[in-house]
Amino acid sequence: MNRWKQYIPEGMQDFLPVECYNKRKTEECLRRIFFMNGYDEVETPIFEYFDVFADGNTTIAQEQLFKIPETGGRILVLRPDITTPIARIAATKLKNSGLPLRLFYISSVYRYEELQMGKQRDIAQGGIELLGVPGPEADAEVISIAIQALLELGLRDFQIDIGQVEFFKGLIEEAALDEQQAEDIRSLIDQKNILALESYLKNVDMPAGTKKVLLDLPNLYGGADMLERALSLTENPRCINAVRNIRQVYGILCDYELDKYITFDLGMVHSLNYYTGIIFRGITRELGYPICGGGRYDRLVSEFGYDIPATGVALGIKRILIALERQKGLDKIPPADILFVFEEGERNSAFRYLQKLRRKGKRVEVFMETGCDSDPVSYARRRGIERIFRVGERYFEEIIVEDGPDGDDCAG
Repeated sequence: MNRWKQYIPEGMQDFLPVECYNKRKTEECLRRIFFMNGYDEVETPIFEYFDVFADGNTTIAQEQLFKIPETGGRILVLRPDITTPIARIAATKLKNSGLPLRLFYISSVYRYEELQMGKQRDIAQGGIELLGVPGPEADAEVISIAIQALLELGLRDFQIDIGQVEFFKGLIEEAALDEQQAEDIRSLIDQKNILALESYLKNVDMPAGTKKVLLDLPNLYGGADMLERALSLTENPRCINAVRNIRQVYGILCDYELDKYITFDLGMVHSLNYYTGIIFRGITRELGYPICGGGRYDRLVSEFGYDIPATGVALGIKRILIALERQKGLDKIPPADILFVFEEGERNSAFRYLQKLRRKGKRVEVFMETGCDSDPVSYARRRGIERIFRVGERYFEEIIVEDGPDGDDCAG
């Protein structure tokens, strides 16, 4: 036998019954929350043209794309994110639908990722996009729905870190840095690599005050008092407006009584080409990487010919499941309500009866004898089934199984 038949590609995953059960419950919960908040579901193709992601105005590097040649010479990619295809939809098929557009999705994206815990190549996501609305109200709505979703999914001990890319952009503008220098510094600050940042800035000519703020940036995180400290460090109008914007969003979240979930991090500096304002991510102590993330991306839809602002969030379904598992928050698959046993000659009438039970919402298993269990009672105990319906030509018997599960599943 070819040994690769027994394996799956790196970064992919089989979802076994308990995992798949909880994954579907998570998706259903997200779908309900998004819909009840006024968002409508869309689904984009698994394949997109390479051109959709080739202009550099995304958070996805080209080397992360799964590329597939199409007959005729064009290049297709497996969709590496869903926000960009939704921007395409908004600018084309929904351009005359009126604003705002509130859209959501439950889908997978595919991209090459560094293979480590939580870094899959088949990435299940649920997210929302609010298009056509500028300002703090829209950003606060997106953040509040993310918090609501995490709470309804049963997650505990999480927080949402909020940043603002304009604060960093103001400093870069003040320092008159070129694009490569800005990207190098951005990366070091986002990694909170203070020693490497200090070493790098020694060789960069810029005002001493600006350099000091850039060195402080990785440490500018915490509660609302940190925002006061940030304002005391600079007189740059762009930086000041960025902090004021965070305060506005925070004020709205306080009105929603969600402030206990909020912290701030001005050293969180994502893609400079993509994000244009508020950015945020959800973190929990059980994981060393975010469970959700998003922000404002006002330039993306204009790439498709429709100049409207936008903001959104994506929640990582697999990462949420890992966090729930570590918080012991995953559900067990419920056993069948009824084990149904019938004689061969009663197959027709028995089938009609058990279908009635299923239409009433009962989960019904039909007993089939195997090497594991020769009688229905032992099978029911092993599976945790509490009721047995035994049906014959002239009798109907209900058995209550009182002892519960017998133990481990029978393999073979």
